[in-house]
Amino acid sequence: MTVSATTAAVANEALRPHAEDAFADELKALAAADDRPRPVRWKLSPWAVSTYLLGGTLSDGTVITPKYVGPRRLVEVAVTTLATDRALLLLGVPGTAKTWVSEHLAAAVSGDSTLLVQGTAGTPEEAVRYGWNYAQLLAHGPSRDALVPSPVMRAMSEGMTARVEELTRIPADVQDALITILSEKTLPVPELGQEVQAVRGFNLIATANDRDRGVNELSSALRRRFNTVVLPLPATPDDEVDIVSRRVDQIGSSLDLPAAPDGLAEIRRVVTVFRELRNGITTDGRTKLKSPSGTLSTAEAISVVTNGLALAAHFGDGVLRPGDVAAGILGAVVRDPAADRVVWQEYLETVVRERDGWKDFYRACREVSA
Repeated sequence: MTVSATTAAVANEALRPHAEDAFADELKALAAADDRPRPVRWKLSPWAVSTYLLGGTLSDGTVITPKYVGPRRLVEVAVTTLATDRALLLLGVPGTAKTWVSEHLAAAVSGDSTLLVQGTAGTPEEAVRYGWNYAQLLAHGPSRDALVPSPVMRAMSEGMTARVEELTRIPADVQDALITILSEKTLPVPELGQEVQAVRGFNLIATANDRDRGVNELSSALRRRFNTVVLPLPATPDDEVDIVSRRVDQIGSSLDLPAAPDGLAEIRRVVTVFRELRNGITTDGRTKLKSPSGTLSTAEAISVVTNGLALAAHFGDGVLRPGDVAAGILGAVVRDPAADRVVWQEYLETVVRERDGWKDFYRACREVSA
């Protein structure tokens, strides 16, 4: 078996394939149909990258599935930013698909979404700049052979797109290591008296939100190095249902779970509950509600439905029903055992109990809340 065949086989067995592997056929079809100008080292033109994210039908009939459901102009601004010398910052509350969009942008632009720095409170400066192979360092002293490049350094050297996830969770002094990289497009290596200069095609996508605890604010100097695109929550219930259905189908297919359309009514119910509690008002605008402490994001709705499908597949008849999602909703809503439980009980009794067609859901929620 060849190396490429082995790589493809591993990708097919992966629990969550990288975007460039999961949607390889669509990327190949887009590249074949794409006759528009491409920036240096880009796999696709900006038009084709936007089509890959937003979906469409090519001239040969190939259907490109939407990866992001939202305003077209936001995607076009994000793609255009990557075609300039400005880095891109995707900003939004948790669950607005920042990581998802970042991964697919990198896959479409560079064909590789894996040049990733995952931001945490413990992310060291070496993750952004470079580290050392200490065995080589002790044996031979500082040298290029002993240097271990970070994903950002590799992207600079190869003209690729690097990704930094959860930028605001990274300590401020580590964040600032990006300033020289983004402004001067160079990474000094003082131990060797050298520098790595970014070649054409290099850019960086960062994601951030300001809702998590322990957030480190971006300095004004670093923020000026980015063009910021704010990703909103889904505008309408139908948009959110569409997003949840698509992602659950993709996740479920890798887990051999039943198709999501069998439970479309429950998906819509989960989305309705999340949107009403998130917005603090019922869909009809008649009843004001208290909002729980959690974000109740689209990502959490996807998780609730996926878990419900697993329950239906392994302990039911394969059809998603109210009892399959009730426990997941309770876990998503009640994060603070005291305050959030009161919010949930009030919502159950004042809204869910009185809503036509929701009796089974009410009973399932009461059972798991007892």
